[in-house]
Amino acid sequence: MITGTVVDLRVLVGVALRSPDQPDIVVECVVDTGFEGALALPADAVAALALPFYQGIFANLADNSDVSVDAYRATVVWKGQELDVAVLAMGRRPLVGTALLAGNELVAQFVDNGLVTVDDV
Repeated sequence: MITGTVVDLRVLVGVALRSPDQPDIVVECVVDTGFEGALALPADAVAALALPFYQGIFANLADNSDVSVDAYRATVVWKGQELDVAVLAMGRRPLVGTALLAGNELVAQFVDNGLVTVDDV
């Protein structure tokens, strides 16, 4: 199970990024159920983490526009399991999308400091 909190009506959970021979880095991410990918990080965070380039893609935004975005590879620890995911280098804040939420139940108490859980269905 993953736990997090609600802050200013944002659902936040920590995602651990794993690199060989380095301690895990936990990034606090906003859960975005409108984002179909796994993870999005600001470009400066991707550069700081030295994530390897994967491919360029087109991302469809909420206003239905398509933008070119670079995708990178990362290993995350999600519910105790290592997963290789594509990380989109975009936006101002880290996002967790529905690709990581698939097959899980997301529960959020929408009050300040409310409990958030992500667990098996």
